[in-house]
Amino acid sequence: MAQLTKQGHVYIISNIGSFGEDVFKIGMTRRLEPMDRVKELSGASVPFDFDVHAMISCDDAPALEKTLHDSLEKYRINRINLRKEFFRVKLEKIINEVERHHGQVEYVADPAALQYLQSLEYAENEAA
Repeated sequence: MAQLTKQGHVYIISNIGSFGEDVFKIGMTRRLEPMDRVKELSGASVPFDFDVHAMISCDDAPALEKTLHDSLEKYRINRINLRKEFFRVKLEKIINEVERHHGQVEYVADPAALQYLQSLEYAENEAA
């Protein structure tokens, strides 16, 4: 059923503790609960949870995802394996592309990065 519908969500997420600043994953999901995909990506393979900057509901999620990937191609980190959807680019540039192709969206500019920031704080306290 999921492959039969184009309706879904395009997400823009980051993980500054794992990948540094200005690195974003732009992906899509057709799941009824799109945050389940983000939770899945935040699993054991990365040390910190991903932060969601935008979760965009759209009628043709695969098309929007492809349009964004194409328009941001020069910022792609892995240019060999195109299934890796990470881009080193300012969030403002991504949002500009989203709004150009989809319309205005709500987004979160600053990542919470709670676990990462708490870990830094613990490390500072241990060093003191």
